[in-house]
Amino acid sequence: MSDFVMTRWPVERFTEEGAEATTLAIAEETPISFVYNSVPYAVMMGTLQDLEDYAYGFSITERIVSNAASIRAVRTEIGEDGVTLSLDIAGEDFRRLLQSRRAMTGRTGCGVCGSEDLKSLHTALPPVPAMPPVALSAIRHAVNTLANYQTLNAQVHMVHGAAWCGPDGSLHMIREDVGRHNALDKLIGAGLRQNVCFAEGFCLITSRCSFEMVQKAILAGFSTLVAISAPTTRALRLAQEAGLTIVALARRSSQHLFTGSVG
Repeated sequence: MSDFVMTRWPVERFTEEGAEATTLAIAEETPISFVYNSVPYAVMMGTLQDLEDYAYGFSITERIVSNAASIRAVRTEIGEDGVTLSLDIAGEDFRRLLQSRRAMTGRTGCGVCGSEDLKSLHTALPPVPAMPPVALSAIRHAVNTLANYQTLNAQVHMVHGAAWCGPDGSLHMIREDVGRHNALDKLIGAGLRQNVCFAEGFCLITSRCSFEMVQKAILAGFSTLVAISAPTTRALRLAQEAGLTIVALARRSSQHLFTGSVG
């Protein structure tokens, strides 16, 4: 699968000493088609790693299925134009999907793209689990060590990461993708397939903390979301409603608490 993830691209490198021909590792961005019970639903652009995790996470955070057990099978087919993820899902969830009349052709696994109206953005979300505040020292440890676990980004220098960190800040699980939503969906899907409790510890993302990232974190059951970049006001209001702690602009030198509390 690695040949489909990145390509060595010829470039000319310029420095003060002159120019030289070389190659750089460039991430592939591939169309990924989601098909439920033989009915096409969406085409997303993403990285061809951890595709079954992506199938599970996307299906849950898009609220296509009510739980992971509703996904009965996932089949991956690689073609010339992209990849098709064919999922068999339970009848009740499939009937709801057909009634939604939603069709998407997007850039990432976004929880907003393709919504038919504004009202659909205000559906109720469950409150996050009540957990002890995460220690600030744990957040700092995770931020400082994150780069060591981003193996794909170390080669291509542009993919996003989403990690599940323990209460002590150790990284238990990480997923990467060219799309920030995809990376988080993959992490959530991996956790669902391994029956982990995301409320224990926190989620760390390399991107900005936007509305749909908060929405996905809430649906996954995280109690704390840490983002390297800044949040939006809509994301913060949603986090407050659900009781999600947000720490953003989390860098090595400083971190900012926007909602909730830290220890």
